[in-house]
Amino acid sequence: MHYVSAEGLTKSYGISPLFKNISFHINEGEKISLIARNGVGKSTLLRILNGDETPDEGKLFIHKDVTVALFEQDPKFDEGKTVLENIFHTNHPVMNVIREYELASESEDGEALVELFGKMDDLNAWDFEVKVKQILTKLNVHHLTQAVSDLSGGQRKRVALAKTLIDIGFDHKHTLLMMDEPTNHLDVEMIEWLENYLNQENVTLLLVTHDRYFLDAVSEEIWELERENMYVYRGDYENYIEKKAARVESELASIDKARNEYRKELEWMRKQPKARTTKSKSRQDNFYEVEARAKQKIEDVQLQLQMKMSRLGGKIVEMKKVYKSYGELAVLRGFDYNFSKGERIGIIGKNGVGKSTFLNMLQQIEPADSGKINIGDTVVFGNFSQQGLVIKENMRVIEFVKTFAESFPLAGGGSLSAAQFLELFLFTPDKQYTYLNSLSGGEKKRLQLLTVLFTNPNFLILDEPTNDLDLPTLGVLENFLSEFQGCVLIVSHDRYFMDRLVDHLFVFEGDGVVKDFPGNYTQYRIWLKENEKKVNKWDVLEDRKSKGETTESVVVTKDASALPVKKKMSFKEKREFEQLEKEMPLLETEKKTIAEKMGTGNMPFDELQRMSDRIIVIDQLLGEKELRWLELSEMAG
Repeated sequence: MHYVSAEGLTKSYGISPLFKNISFHINEGEKISLIARNGVGKSTLLRILNGDETPDEGKLFIHKDVTVALFEQDPKFDEGKTVLENIFHTNHPVMNVIREYELASESEDGEALVELFGKMDDLNAWDFEVKVKQILTKLNVHHLTQAVSDLSGGQRKRVALAKTLIDIGFDHKHTLLMMDEPTNHLDVEMIEWLENYLNQENVTLLLVTHDRYFLDAVSEEIWELERENMYVYRGDYENYIEKKAARVESELASIDKARNEYRKELEWMRKQPKARTTKSKSRQDNFYEVEARAKQKIEDVQLQLQMKMSRLGGKIVEMKKVYKSYGELAVLRGFDYNFSKGERIGIIGKNGVGKSTFLNMLQQIEPADSGKINIGDTVVFGNFSQQGLVIKENMRVIEFVKTFAESFPLAGGGSLSAAQFLELFLFTPDKQYTYLNSLSGGEKKRLQLLTVLFTNPNFLILDEPTNDLDLPTLGVLENFLSEFQGCVLIVSHDRYFMDRLVDHLFVFEGDGVVKDFPGNYTQYRIWLKENEKKVNKWDVLEDRKSKGETTESVVVTKDASALPVKKKMSFKEKREFEQLEKEMPLLETEKKTIAEKMGTGNMPFDELQRMSDRIIVIDQLLGEKELRWLELSEMAG
């Protein structure tokens, strides 16, 4: 089924078009990622498809049975209403009863719940309510009676995401879901859950994201907007990089050929008399076509910048027995660490465990409760914070950069002017004279990054630097940081970014505990899963021992990484496979039984809450067991 057909779409703001004469189709079930530099028109194209804007030229057809849902970077709410009222905004009997049920659950209103049980049963709303509960739980959306005007930026994004997912899961057979940077302000566990959720749902997806692992996990095709055109690539991000490089190389060869032809034709044009024959007029027209091809510019910027970094002495930062708490929330408990030159450390942990506080303490913006933090005399911090730029709206980009310095010194001698440095970070000469208040959110982030680097630091602190940055800018930043000789400390939920740059991790586990893990994020996740398997095996062994059962068949190893890769199913795996085939139907039956009991309408509140939580656990167990069953079934095949 054709969801969307577009022919010859053109959209301009001012003189230059964002895109010109682009055509595309979206079919049911397709999952597509849209990438481009900030300011090229990604969000504008999504708004056109959503009906919020109109193209200057071209035709757009959206099937009458298709519902278009757009998750925007800057979500819009009814500020005078609560979280619950904004999420369940549709005036439909099922949505209304679930809204009332969630409100009664939060307030523990037993009488209201008894009345609502029957309504939920009559409308067959229990299955959808379970999905709603899962979405709210996984995205950490609580305090449903709170006004949205009181929410932080991250909370607003999560509420908006929950609202979007609930909307598309409700009563819409054919939905085109468009998501503009959905992973911003989500922690890694939330991102991984969202990947799994979108893959399980029967949804057609058009996605804008800078998260390359997320892109690979949920999409099968990449569209790129570049130089007013759209280019289509089937496959993952790595394939896109390879195919784009081949395309750019071909285009450069074509331009070189056109330039050679242009020089010959230009010489002929200069020698021609004013009176033109028909033959010469035809050649003259062809000359202008050749000229246009010869003057094309292929911007495939790779930042090669050897900065003259401020000298970093032997003593950098020493943290000795550092303690920090906010009330009952412990951030650090006796933290010890000496930073070394050239270290690249990633910081991970759930939201709210104190990562940003740690960065502020390191820079002595916030004091420690006790302990010592000694900063070396030669350390120059460069801080890229989540707060963004503090800017004067009536100032131009080039003027703003010059308030920091007129030029940037290079390691090999000489320097770059502010204008040249701006060009390296994808600010064209025209864009440099744009007023700050007209920049997009991503362009402001790029400018913030540039101004941090322009101050020539030797210890970089980057707090969520990838939020709102486009993929080309991320490539520029990664190339720069890979050559940076000073210390780098990164807080990021972008797993690809972390994997490429960091040597080891500070893992904030909560309650003041910080683990120093020797590896990148992917290696940490592998280690975590291996460790969980080992713990589970020991638990099984101890459980069987406590029951007096034989433990001969239980194989326990202290080094899971040393086990050989199995190409055939072992006896134990065959037993596990058989057991899964028995367990999954039992869980399905239990889920059905619980749903029927919940629908009777005569259960106490505590029992109802317990059963609701149990259904969420069953759904998670089924998902895990189904994945394991698939793994084992492939080995069995």
